[in-house]
Amino acid sequence: MSQDNHNEPEPGGASRPGSGSEPSPPPQAPWSQQPQWGQQPQWGQQPQWGQQQPGQPLPPYGQPAPPGWSSPYGGSPYGPGAPGGYQQGPYSQGQYSAPPKPGVIPLRPLGLGEIMDGAFQACRRNPAATFGIAVLIQAVIAVLTVIFGQSLLAPISDIGLESELTDEQALSLGTTALTGGTALTIVSAIGILLMQGLLVIPVARAILNLKTGFGQTWRLAKGSMLRLAGLGLLMFAAAALGVVAFIFVLVLVLEFLGPLGIFLTVVGVLGVVAVFAWLSVKLALAPAALVAEPRGVFASIARSWALTRGNWWRTFGILLLTSVIVSIIVSVISTPITMLITLFASFGSAEAGADDLTAVLPVLVLTTAVSAFFGAIGYAFQAAVTSLLYIDLRMRREGFDVTLMKDQEIAAASGPDFVPGRNLPPAGSGQWPQGPYTGTA
Repeated sequence: MSQDNHNEPEPGGASRPGSGSEPSPPPQAPWSQQPQWGQQPQWGQQPQWGQQQPGQPLPPYGQPAPPGWSSPYGGSPYGPGAPGGYQQGPYSQGQYSAPPKPGVIPLRPLGLGEIMDGAFQACRRNPAATFGIAVLIQAVIAVLTVIFGQSLLAPISDIGLESELTDEQALSLGTTALTGGTALTIVSAIGILLMQGLLVIPVARAILNLKTGFGQTWRLAKGSMLRLAGLGLLMFAAAALGVVAFIFVLVLVLEFLGPLGIFLTVVGVLGVVAVFAWLSVKLALAPAALVAEPRGVFASIARSWALTRGNWWRTFGILLLTSVIVSIIVSVISTPITMLITLFASFGSAEAGADDLTAVLPVLVLTTAVSAFFGAIGYAFQAAVTSLLYIDLRMRREGFDVTLMKDQEIAAASGPDFVPGRNLPPAGSGQWPQGPYTGTA
């Protein structure tokens, strides 16, 4: 018998042991080249655990994988980002779960009710840092108001109400009123901007359930105080320049157009009000951006301008609603108290009070103190709403909620003065995704 018969294959394609033409088993591919979940296994290979079995169809697009199957994509056989895939992590175990809420708000874009409730909770959890700062700033403004009122009442009391003012006396009183009123307006504007800038720190820390004290807030914001004052002066100068220019144009229109100028004046006033409202909303987030990130004066203005782009009406509605609610509540509480103080204050007879206007000073002090106290509470809540609105717009435009989740993991190891969003890694370090407003400020 010929020896070639030893190399003949057995029926079925298998060779006998010991033959020279015995085929070797196919080499196994590296793990990275193994068929992925949802792919058909190669010929001659056993399907791996989690791979699609032959003849078993993929689930419809957008639906999760059947039970017992696994995938590096977290449940979707169509790759990362496909709907229906459940991401695995500390907050989910193969099923949907709500975003984390470590502090006063959930870490996702917010609704109106969540912004209002979060602002109230942030103020309630940090009363010294929110209401305390607001009361202090309003107290300074109230003292300056009383001093300004005294500076006007004293000369009028010396002259007497029944005496006629000379030209020099009228000029002196007008100069005092204009100078003092302008200075008081500037101080009030700077005080409100300081309040809005300072309160973003306790509100941002309350998002991660971090307590903030009165002195700690000033310490964390001390590098931004001068820039906040500069921002207030810049905004006041721009507003004053706009008012002066409008009055100058108004006088020219009335002078040259006559009756038609009255109609144009009404239209012009409405236009100025609309422009003022539009600019106020566009620049409303500048103090928060200046302190929270932090940024310079002009950079914070540009930042606020960019964040409100495409969200002007929503921002305007939230700020207007908050202002109306706060004004109504403060008026309902403070107005009866002020009326009672004025009614029951005993400072002699009415004739004596008319002859000596300085007798009205104690009433002015008490009413100003009451108005300043309740106004401070309202301003604190408004500033907290503005701070959360700033954070909400960052989450909507930049995915800032992801940054807050990362900050939550490192907050405990970063010391007691950690401010979310401020301690970002250097730009280009590759640690966090970079965007137009991520990285170093």
